[in-house]
Amino acid sequence: MTFTLFTRDAQPTQPLPYQLLTLWTDVTNAGGAVGFVPPVTAVDIRPRAEAHLTAIAEGRTRLLAGFTADGRLAATAFLALNDHPLMRHWAWLYTVMVDPALQGRGYGADLLREAEDRARALGLEGLRITCRGGEGLERFYASCGYKEIGRAPDALRVAPGDDRDEITMLLPLPPGD
Repeated sequence: MTFTLFTRDAQPTQPLPYQLLTLWTDVTNAGGAVGFVPPVTAVDIRPRAEAHLTAIAEGRTRLLAGFTADGRLAATAFLALNDHPLMRHWAWLYTVMVDPALQGRGYGADLLREAEDRARALGLEGLRITCRGGEGLERFYASCGYKEIGRAPDALRVAPGDDRDEITMLLPLPPGD
């Protein structure tokens, strides 16, 4: 199964919001570190998803979405633009997700390359991402060119007695690459 990545720069239309909730729920319940701890339902995720969709509608965020050949949402990443005048040259990448049934096939790396291409097209010079320590995510992002630039020890509480580091990583996008 393959999917094609493309960017949505406007308010997503149906059935995308429903598909986003389904994907986010599935990824979280499979153990994905995407802002929640399992078990969750779409009701749990809906407020965060609606905030993301609002940011897209307001032009503050771009949605990168990968769909299967039959139109099912299979992967997402959100590119949050900075409005601060001293930070407009870079953006945050967040809520990077690939359908659990499709993981391990290179789609995550494809999604990150698409985000890099989109950032360059927007004239950005860098992407930052944070990830939850203890999941091995920093190794994946490093394999895609990201470098660790900071770590907040025990910043994320996933359960009582289970605090994790929040790791900030940067992908420089030098002009001319």
